Amino acid sequence: MPKYLAAQISLLMAGSLLLGSSAWAHDGVDNERIEALVNNTIVPLMAEHRIPGMSVALSINGQPHYFQFGNADLEAGIAVTEETLFELGSVSKIFTATLAAYAQSSGALSLSDRASLHLPALEGSAFDEITLLELGTYTAGELPLQFPDAVDSEEAMIDYYRQWQPESAPGSHRLYSNPSLGLFGYLAAHSLGKPFETLMQEDVFSPLRMAHSYFQVPEEQQANYAYGYSKEDEPIRVNPGVLDAQAYGLKSTAADVLMLVDANMAELGEAAETERDEPLSQAMAATRMGYFSVGNMTQGLGWESYAYPVALEELLEGNSVEMVLEANQANRLSPPLPPRQNALYNKTGATNGFGAYVAFVPSEQIGIVLLANRNYPNGARIEAAHHILTALTDAP
Repeated sequence: MPKYLAAQISLLMAGSLLLGSSAWAHDGVDNERIEALVNNTIVPLMAEHRIPGMSVALSINGQPHYFQFGNADLEAGIAVTEETLFELGSVSKIFTATLAAYAQSSGALSLSDRASLHLPALEGSAFDEITLLELGTYTAGELPLQFPDAVDSEEAMIDYYRQWQPESAPGSHRLYSNPSLGLFGYLAAHSLGKPFETLMQEDVFSPLRMAHSYFQVPEEQQANYAYGYSKEDEPIRVNPGVLDAQAYGLKSTAADVLMLVDANMAELGEAAETERDEPLSQAMAATRMGYFSVGNMTQGLGWESYAYPVALEELLEGNSVEMVLEANQANRLSPPLPPRQNALYNKTGATNGFGAYVAFVPSEQIGIVLLANRNYPNGARIEAAHHILTALTDAP
């Protein structure tokens, strides 16, 4: 066992009780049950997958609970706190999708628009026949998981899209893709007439009171920015890339991500405290709609959902390597499936040094955020979250 890992397990066993958990609305026995459940799930998970640090956030009937484990920086011995920033990887996509849906609810675009309508440089390309909805649901015709290495600038990106040809008819197959969802966010910002990062701050983060979410971590927050760890236990952080902000570039705290979860679990309109927030409330509802079914999984905008209760096997299948790397037949839902109370919504995300998972069930008013500074298997994240959610809801 590596020396640092032995020390880490010792810290976890003694120090996971340094968790910052808010008081629950019920009695201390329930709060102790939650604490014990999270500890007993997360400590073995971290030991098995050699995860240096984790931040876990739970929402139960509107009450947040925060738990911190291990180290954000192994060499410096800096512990994870509620302020620790983790790379979200593709969990960033649920925020990008929220902005794109906000652009629709604000009247700047329609999901049925052809993509080239919002970027004249794409006129005369395959994007004359591809809708914004298809970009936002990875059904544009099998755009790849990543850009080719040669796409290293905005100019090269536009040239790539102009030359790209679909492998299948738009709307017929789902292939998970950063260039697909990334272009979705890029075009949404273009339609709103401001830089993407500015719009995210003004129209998503600020209304949701997300005060610790960044695409570029400012100098005054660098001390809170965790190091990720590679398979070789080297400290690493994400490299910049084309459309990284839109697809995988957000850094945030578990508490901030839980803000979005809670807002999505609220009834439509309840989260709107001002007229400015009403389009955002409508946008979040649009992200939870079902536009395509792929097996037992229903594809929304960013969010992927399952009828609840959902068996662990179904969640694992819907988040499997085959679902990520292979083109799967997609069935268009017409009309789209409205947002569901009895559904589990989820999203995974990773960079080379970080792993994230978010899930919530509106009918149970329960949600969970798992952030870790190692990229460990999706299946392990889902099993841990499913175990906690099931134990707290007594779902079968």
